[in-house]
This record gives sequence, structure tokens and C-alpha cells, in this order.
Amino acid sequence: MSNTIVKKNIQSLRGMNDILGEESLLFTYFIENAARIAKNYGFSYFETPILEETALFKRSVGESSDIVNKEMYQFIDKGKNDVCLRPEGTAGVVRSFVENKFDRAGGTYRWYYHGPMFRYERPQKGRLREFHQFGAEVFGISSVYEDANIIMMLKDILDFFKIGFKLQLNSLGCQTCMPPYRENLVKHLTNLKPELCEDCNKRILTNPIRVLDCKNDNCQRLLYNAPKITNNLCENCDTDFEKLKEILDFNGIAYEIDTNLVRGLDYYSQTAFEFTSSEIGAQSAIAGGGRYDKLVEFLGGRETPGIGFAIGIERLLELIKMNETNEEVFYLGALSDEALNTLTKIAGMKRKTNKVLIEYTPRGFGKHFKLAQKQNATIVSLIGENELKDGTIYTKNLITGEEKTIKVEEF
Repeated sequence: MSNTIVKKNIQSLRGMNDILGEESLLFTYFIENAARIAKNYGFSYFETPILEETALFKRSVGESSDIVNKEMYQFIDKGKNDVCLRPEGTAGVVRSFVENKFDRAGGTYRWYYHGPMFRYERPQKGRLREFHQFGAEVFGISSVYEDANIIMMLKDILDFFKIGFKLQLNSLGCQTCMPPYRENLVKHLTNLKPELCEDCNKRILTNPIRVLDCKNDNCQRLLYNAPKITNNLCENCDTDFEKLKEILDFNGIAYEIDTNLVRGLDYYSQTAFEFTSSEIGAQSAIAGGGRYDKLVEFLGGRETPGIGFAIGIERLLELIKMNETNEEVFYLGALSDEALNTLTKIAGMKRKTNKVLIEYTPRGFGKHFKLAQKQNATIVSLIGENELKDGTIYTKNLITGEEKTIKVEEF
């Protein structure tokens, strides 16, 4: 019998990808600039745990949602707790909002976040089992002006990255106008049951509004004459929706009314919006969100208005165009062993203002220049025996070709 051990390479799990190379550059470029824009709008960074109690999402997202029924990474941990990897970001932020008693303190809170989310769905282009979102949430403001503010912030983010989009808009009503509308919709859908798909028939009983969001072409054709929520809004919701359109019009933001636009999560009400792009194929939604004025109350807090959005980062990466920058990248190299200690000290000082790459192996001029070009450096700076003795450093700008030897202090 052979005692040979067969070693099998360990690979990443299906639908869970590494972020590296060019993709990592785009990923960090997106996070840094989206965060900068969010800060300009008065938002602060907020982070919640990746692992939460399963009950959090059953209560917030809704028992009837596809996320809870099909897609959650749910398990019992060693302490016999029913937990899951977060499938979306808003519920965790609201849980923390209530847990830290912000709902009792009153006031306005604006937070942004980014990080991994998890859903056990079939991996496909732009949709992974571990994916990343950038999101923002606002608490304590019921004004429709804040709805417009959130939409404008999201527009600014997409504009910065030169991503073409269409904005779709709808109102989902409130607890006054939604129940009678839902009753009318169920009556209409019941007559269509024999022709609707299996999922739609299930949703008629559990969450009839979600039928409007069915991606089946035949169902969409059948739904053409379904009752429209925008024709059934109460006076307050109708006034708010008209005001939102007025604000967007005044700011030159184009939009389309999509009366079949609903959110896949149960906690939304009134304003719902979605940004789509024709540049990524059939799955065209790239960002979306809306208002959720009852969610804080659903999770045990005092009634507090809220609104937010989320962007799927992976879906955007292939659309992002990095702006040209004139960032100087310094490559520091030694021509002799004796120069290395001085080189590390110089690098430490230079890194306070610039990006610096340092090569720890002494090499000749030609080798250093090849390495510098390979690492996309813009300026090569070298120290040899002569420079060390004179307290100088040789530099060459790889863009302009200018070269000079200057005092280390000046460098």
C-alpha cells in the first residue's frame, strides 16, 4: 500500500471571489470617493457586525421575502444561537440605532457604511454569494426634501464615476393608503392566477405587492392593467410624491415614474427609487432605496422616520472610469548596502506627503529603473556611496525625463 499523500489545492467557495489586481484598484477608488461625497453631504462612517441574530432579518426584511425564504446564510452557532451572515445593511444599522438608544435621544443622524453582504443565490455576472455594498441611512427627518437629498447624493456618486443611468421613481404609500390598495390588487391578481407564474401565485397570499416586481415577461404583460398605487395614494402621500417630483425637476434631475417599482424588502413605504444602467445587460439595477418610517418601531424602538440607499459595488466596477490623476509615486532604491538605512529613514519622512515604494535589495541603475517602471512609479530616487557621503539623492522624473541630484533635506 502506498503512503503517498495526495494534496488537493484549496480554492475559494463558489460565488465568493478575491478582490485583487486592477479590480482592487477600482474597488478602493470607489470606496474612497463615494465616502468623500457622503462626507460632503454630512454623513459619518458607521459599521455593524457581519454576523447578526436571524430574528433581526425575519422581523425587518419580512418572513415572506425571498431573502428570508431562500437566500440567507443561516446556522446555529456553538452557543445554540440562531444566527446568519447579514444579507443587507439597513437592518443592522437600525438594530444598532435602537440598541444605543438614539431613538430616545432624538435628533438627526446621517451615516454611511460599506462592507460584505451574503446571499445564497445562484452566482452570475454581477451577482455573488459574498458581495459588497456601499450604503447610507438617515434617521429623524420625515421631510421629502431629505428624500430628494439622498437621491441627489447617489446621483453625484454615479456622476463622479461617469456611470450613465436612469432614475426610476415610485411611491409605495403608507399605512393609510396601502391596505385598501393591497385589497384591490389582490382582487385583480386573483382573476389572473391561472396565467401567473408559480412565484406570483405564492406572493398573492404572502406579499401581493411583490407580484408587481416579477421578472417573468408573461407576468409583466398580464400586470399592465393592474391597479396603480400612485392612483390610490392618500392625501399626505400624494402631496409628498408631487413635492418630490417638483424638487427633482427644479434641480434638473431626470426621472421616470415606474408604478411597478417596489422594494424587495418589507420595511419600505412612500418614496422608492432605483438607478438602472443599460451598460450591464439584463440585470440593470445598480442602486436603489427608499423611505422606511416604521422600521425602527418594528425593531423595538420609538417611531423614527428613516430613508436610505445601497449600491452593489461589484456591479459597478466594470463601469467605473478612473479619473486621470497627477499623483507622484516615488521609487526609492539603494546602489550599495551602506545606503539602505538612510533610504528607510528618507522613505519614512517622504511618506508623510507622498506614496513611496522602496526596494530593499541594492541594484544597479538599469535594474532599479526597470523595477520602478514595472510598479508604475513616476519618480526614481537613488542613493549610492557618493550620494551617501555628500548627503544627496539622485532623482529622475519618468514622465518629463528631468533628472537632478539634490540635498536630502530638499528632497
